[in-house]
Amino acid sequence: MSSDAELHLLHRIVEKDRGAFEELYGLYYRRLFSYLFKLTRRAEMVEEVLNDVMLVIWKKASSFDGRSRPSTWIFGIAYHKAMKALAQRRPAERSGDDGEREPLEPVDHEEPESLLVRRELATTLGRALLAISAEQRAVVELTYFHGLSYQEISAVVGCPVNTVKTRMFHARRRLRDLLPEMGVSSHAG
Repeated sequence: MSSDAELHLLHRIVEKDRGAFEELYGLYYRRLFSYLFKLTRRAEMVEEVLNDVMLVIWKKASSFDGRSRPSTWIFGIAYHKAMKALAQRRPAERSGDDGEREPLEPVDHEEPESLLVRRELATTLGRALLAISAEQRAVVELTYFHGLSYQEISAVVGCPVNTVKTRMFHARRRLRDLLPEMGVSSHAG
């Protein structure tokens, strides 16, 4: 869906059009769920945060000022809600791995060896991403999995572009050091 179509949905949501809200919800649910899970790594937190994000959109659609794409604004709300939820977790929960893992990708019956390699690499990458800060993880996720520019990420996370670049620099450096320790060569992929 184009940014103009999403903007039209937001205008309809300002008017409390439930159909437009349901359409936007359907459009963003999977993307936001995936983003929030990768950011928080806690499945039980994702639905609550996602609902909070959608509630903000319903209540504050009129605050969208058009300085960015609607998706940038929506992901910004998601980022801030996720960071708030992570900050509110008890300290004991913050330090441990709760064993949550990303769901496996669908089975590809034609290439089982390739699928196994991709799954193993995705699992290892997921573990490596857990070792970097949530702020760095957000920048990596928004760049590589959602295709946002540094300028757009800056708007999402609410910090200067140079801070986004710094977070990416440190995330890449940390991942470059971690992945070989986890058995991934620099030529994997």
